[in-house]
Amino acid sequence: MKLIIPMAGRGSRLRPHTLVTPKPLVPIAGKPIVQKLIEDFAKDYHGKIDEIAFIIGDFGAEVEAALLDVAKAIGAEGKIYHQTEPLGTAHAIYCAEPSLTGPVMIAFADMLFRADFTFDKDVDGIIWAQKVPDPSAYGVLKLDAEGFITDFVEKPTEFVSDLAIAGIYYVKDGDALRNELKYLLDNGIKEKGEFQLTNALENLKAKGTKFIPGEVKEWLDCGNKPAFISANKRALEWMVNELNVPESTKSENSLIIQPCFIGEHVKITNSIVGPYVTLGNNVTIVNSVIKNSVIGDKTAVREALLKDSMISTHASYNGDFKNVSLGDYTKYEE
Repeated sequence: MKLIIPMAGRGSRLRPHTLVTPKPLVPIAGKPIVQKLIEDFAKDYHGKIDEIAFIIGDFGAEVEAALLDVAKAIGAEGKIYHQTEPLGTAHAIYCAEPSLTGPVMIAFADMLFRADFTFDKDVDGIIWAQKVPDPSAYGVLKLDAEGFITDFVEKPTEFVSDLAIAGIYYVKDGDALRNELKYLLDNGIKEKGEFQLTNALENLKAKGTKFIPGEVKEWLDCGNKPAFISANKRALEWMVNELNVPESTKSENSLIIQPCFIGEHVKITNSIVGPYVTLGNNVTIVNSVIKNSVIGDKTAVREALLKDSMISTHASYNGDFKNVSLGDYTKYEE
């Protein structure tokens, strides 16, 4: 099976943390979102992932090499494709046109999830969804009496279903999906100004493809700062039995309250860190209390009381109690 990962978006809702680093590469619980997505999927999927197709923007050669290494680490071949214009989900996926053959799984790289990936590979298609209390903010699935999907409804104003589409799809016939995506692009068929994957799926359904829902047990959006902080907390809870403080950590008169992810060569002095904190590599913490926050590589925090905060890489923060959102290469002092 091939895994298709569209990740070319600019991540504007997560700024300033995506001004330098593409959103799927922002670390959560110690690893880039896209890496955790792939590793979690590979762990839960009962089958062989032969290829991973990354659809990216102009991220640079270093990022491309890192993505190929992520694929290699789970025994898959990595392929890099580029989306140069933000023309919608259908356009993004079609950018990986050579990889759209045979069974394909599509997962968007702005979320983490726990789901049941034990399924019959001979079914036509699966769209994973989760019940939500307010479906008006999501695309939702409508089912018939036999449990097959009959409609995809985008942000319904009246209740039609509480099954919100999670952004994970399986299609047994990737060639047929490729043809429907091409049809949309060739004929300029857009919805809300963009080429939409759901329109291609609707066309497949109209031609006889039967889609069933898959169950998402837990779905973590990483799209904006509050959601990212919440997702980091939950991801650390998932990893609680795997978390260790590295031997390279230098802690003096300090306390680390688990669960926390601590990177390599971290220095903590006269401070309390945790719970639910991620510290990147080469971070320095002095005279501070930090909880429920994410601090990026090579960042220094001094004289601070931080909660629900996010500070990116190569930054410096010297301040008081704040709910902080500080981008890469930024310095703040009071």
